[in-house]
Amino acid sequence: MTATAFGARHGGSRQLAGTGTLLRFALRRDRVMIPVWVAVNALMILSMPNTLENLYATPADRANLVQDTATNASFRALIGPVFGDSIGALTAWRVGVYAGALAAVVSMLLVVRHTRDEEESGRQELVASGMVGRRASLTAALLTAVVANAVLALLVTAGLAGQGATGALALGLGLAGVGMVFATLAAIVAQFTESARLARGLTAGLLGAAFVLRAAGDSASDDGSSALTWASPLGWLENLRPFASERWWVLLLFAGAALVQGVVAYELAGRRDVGMSFLPTRPGPALGRLGTAGALAWRLQRGSVLGWSIGFFLAGVIYGGLTDGVADLVGDNDNAREIFERMGGQAGLTDAFLASMVGMLGLIAALYVVASVLRLHGEETSMRAEPILANAVGRLRWAAGHLVIAFAGSALIMLLAGLGFAVGYGKEIGPILGACLVQLPAVWVVGGLAVLLYGLLPRAAMAAWAVAGAVLLIGWVGPALDVPQAVLDLSPFGHLPKLPGGGMEWGPVLTLLALATTLVTAGLAGLRHRDMTT
Repeated sequence: MTATAFGARHGGSRQLAGTGTLLRFALRRDRVMIPVWVAVNALMILSMPNTLENLYATPADRANLVQDTATNASFRALIGPVFGDSIGALTAWRVGVYAGALAAVVSMLLVVRHTRDEEESGRQELVASGMVGRRASLTAALLTAVVANAVLALLVTAGLAGQGATGALALGLGLAGVGMVFATLAAIVAQFTESARLARGLTAGLLGAAFVLRAAGDSASDDGSSALTWASPLGWLENLRPFASERWWVLLLFAGAALVQGVVAYELAGRRDVGMSFLPTRPGPALGRLGTAGALAWRLQRGSVLGWSIGFFLAGVIYGGLTDGVADLVGDNDNAREIFERMGGQAGLTDAFLASMVGMLGLIAALYVVASVLRLHGEETSMRAEPILANAVGRLRWAAGHLVIAFAGSALIMLLAGLGFAVGYGKEIGPILGACLVQLPAVWVVGGLAVLLYGLLPRAAMAAWAVAGAVLLIGWVGPALDVPQAVLDLSPFGHLPKLPGGGMEWGPVLTLLALATTLVTAGLAGLRHRDMTT
């Protein structure tokens, strides 16, 4: 179908009336979220060349790394195959899959937020009553994702140009392509669900499936040629081969998938009423297990808890299985050993690797606790909290149900991560479980900040994502860049004892627990005395 025929069939420009205004509004709403997460992704990528130059200074060192990786199926599954020994090619290998996944996550969140979230809250119906085309909201949401991915592509291309302009352009366009494939996929999912929560869960599941397909394919093949790898957009990114005889035709896969999925989303959007979906939500029981505010909170968040639990357990199994091979991969490279030790402590390479991987999962658990706490904000702004609070349910009791799931859920996923490490590594179950659980005070401090922002400044509650992004950036990039300890100490994770291998220090742990308690208490006090969103 040509663009002219498509426009004529759907009323031409009338279908898109008001798109520009809605786009500006969306960018204004996301003026914190988009810059923070694009910056996190870009800095993660742009910091890698300097790190790799310090780790593998000579061509011989880099050639040995390529050879060791090619024979290690576990590392190929985790990171992907490497196609060259230049600094640019190693950069694309080391961060490409994860940067693509992060671009996909941000794109999906943006599209769901400006489509299904708006319909679920009732704001879309109000907007649609004005001079706004039927597909303007969907178009504005997709254009918001385009802006975010274009900025990321521009930063990556400019920042890596010194490693090779064509390779930098290929990597930038590939990351943007991954983002737009999943943005249009989220646009389709949003047409089938009445709940933004379910839409986010389903799109996250699809991204997880894409990662698993790529990992399975890469573990079976060292050149990215597996059919499973080609079945995943993340596999397309690695097969684009930035800085290693680029395959420019792979970009056509991204463009074609995004175009087809975009057309499908537009067609579906035109065949349903605002607020409705093709798969209506089944009404739940009003009695029994939903007889309390806590039970309702569990019903709303149980899918998220299950998904995070499975993901953390599998991540623990994978990282645990890599532990025995990390010594062979690092070899005698003192610089690589130093980075692991900065992240994980000084007690030997194996313990340092385990501690650094546990620390990474702790940083990711902070994202879970923020998302779970901010569910309160979503319930309030969508007006679903109002009928609950109009009954014999106080604000603190209502909030407590969600906060228990947020904080206890983070403990559960870290415990499952520890069990996964134990399964994958097969040794030292007790110390590994302790290392995972010791991350919780720092996770809870980030969650406490989210509670504080929500309770005192509900309009700024989404800034909790900026806090989580900053903590993630310091934890991931800081040790590799050898930043001063004062910068690392800005993150609550910088004060935790480095376990396993290091000594247990109760002072910082108890201080962080007290800080988290204070933040939650202050946030709940603010919630109790402020006006609810109208």
